[in-house]
Amino acid sequence: MFSKIKERGLNTGDLKLIAIVAMTIDHLAWLLFPGLQRVWFVCALHIIGRLTAPIMWFFIAEGSYYTGDSVKYIKRLFLFAVISHFAYSFAFGLSPVPFKSGIFNQTSVIWSLAIGATLIFAVQKHKLSGIVTVFLIILANLLSFPADWSCIAVMVPFFLYMHRGDFKKQAIDYIIFAIVYAAVYFIFIDRVYAVLQLFICLCLPLLKMYNGEVGSNKSMKWLFYIYYPAHLFLIGFIRILLYGNVNILF
Repeated sequence: MFSKIKERGLNTGDLKLIAIVAMTIDHLAWLLFPGLQRVWFVCALHIIGRLTAPIMWFFIAEGSYYTGDSVKYIKRLFLFAVISHFAYSFAFGLSPVPFKSGIFNQTSVIWSLAIGATLIFAVQKHKLSGIVTVFLIILANLLSFPADWSCIAVMVPFFLYMHRGDFKKQAIDYIIFAIVYAAVYFIFIDRVYAVLQLFICLCLPLLKMYNGEVGSNKSMKWLFYIYYPAHLFLIGFIRILLYGNVNILF
């Protein structure tokens, strides 16, 4: 079976389905085993969950390249980010009011993805001066810093877009930013979970198998938009039933 998959490769639908399954496992791990637990099987579940974000970053770069209407695409992402903000806050017991409880994990990763797509559109599809480009990159990083996955969810799609067609350079992008993100975790949050962030690079064998095809199931385009906030709202309800209205992250 694996040989057949390797021969035909993985299409967009396959990779998005893998991302959805990995994300669900990761979020259920936070729900059932709250906090920064160091039990080996909890860490293993979170390692599986490291597949989701880098696949999402990849498809922001791909979506930015293939979209016929960049403005419409970005507007859809920001709308998705607003809906997902409330779903994310409710799921993990966070305040929906940004910065009320700190500076990290103030909203979902979708906010950073929308900013990443905007940065790609502004820089790559318009001929801007070097100074303006640097300013926009700094601004994008500042705006995305408080979100889940922080600035890395902006910069990786940006560089993946720049290096599109060169998988080796894209792999280096993933490795460099995985190390940077792990270092931030190591300094500010938790050393064990810093190591877990390096498993972002587990996505590379899967992305190498990407065949560039959409797949026969056209509904996969919209599945993630629906599933992401829906499953977070469900996790939020279960969280309240199990623990009350408490924070289950860290």
